Amino acid sequence: MLFSEPWWLLLLIVVAVLAAAYVVLLRRRRRDTVAFTNLELLDRIAPKRPGWYRHIPAAALIGALAVLTIALAGPQAEAKVPRNRATVMLVIDVSLSMKATDVVPSRLAAAQAAAKSFADQLTPGVNLGLVSFAGTAAVLQPPTADREAIKRAVDGLKLSESTATGEAIFAAMQSIESFSQSIAGASADGPPPARIVLMSDGKQTVPGPDGEDEPRGSFTAAKAAAAMKLPVSTISFGTAYGSVEINPGERTPVAVDDASLRRIAELSGGQFFSAATEQELRQVYAQLGEQIGYETRRVDTSRPWLAGGALLLIGGVGSGIAMGRRLP
Repeated sequence: MLFSEPWWLLLLIVVAVLAAAYVVLLRRRRRDTVAFTNLELLDRIAPKRPGWYRHIPAAALIGALAVLTIALAGPQAEAKVPRNRATVMLVIDVSLSMKATDVVPSRLAAAQAAAKSFADQLTPGVNLGLVSFAGTAAVLQPPTADREAIKRAVDGLKLSESTATGEAIFAAMQSIESFSQSIAGASADGPPPARIVLMSDGKQTVPGPDGEDEPRGSFTAAKAAAAMKLPVSTISFGTAYGSVEINPGERTPVAVDDASLRRIAELSGGQFFSAATEQELRQVYAQLGEQIGYETRRVDTSRPWLAGGALLLIGGVGSGIAMGRRLP
């Protein structure tokens, strides 16, 4: 347990001294009774002596002092609390391979349903934006707290040719930077923390096969994101046996590519996930929503201690009155 003002705990020494003084006084009273009282006469006058319960008022009051002292010290605990500010760009692949039906009903339809669920799960303090990409990248919705606007944009996703993963990351970075600059002046804390969540099922094809030195490639974009302290969490969505019919009667394999997406996450300082079903994709989004939407903070936990101290105090006073004796 952590305390915001631990020096108050020194009062526990006083409480311990009071408890010890009570025990000493009890023993002294017993000793004096034995030394100066006619025991035969005492047994006739008071054959029944008070039992252990006579100590309840003193124990309750001493306990109340100890508990209230802990409350004064400001006990704290780590707890997850909703973020009141953050920015997330959701980047979704809409290349033709996303019409594969290895994920029911199709990769794109499952991705749309999971993305809308992700939007609904995010805490209100998170601004969410949307980028779609195929041969080019487009910012369909700048970061906003309006979840309905995001879901409408997700519903409007359309398939197209090619996969420009690097351009998508750069577009997301630019959108986050513009949004951060627009709100930086209104906040004394500076721009909010941000993250890119990239969902795709294949390798980059535009401007060409990705490489570490491709100027507009996904690996270069991931390194640029890392330089901005902007992690890219990637989701590899689909299976190894997916295929699509591009030309009539001819099916083209579109196996999911984990390696490149894992590399993007590594280079940017993000996390890599894989999902082969809509349910798995929803679980990944739920995990990301938990990470993004909440943060661990120290919160004050003195209220239960104050309540406990008050109850003990009331119990001590009440039991003392009920027993018809002076309060210790």
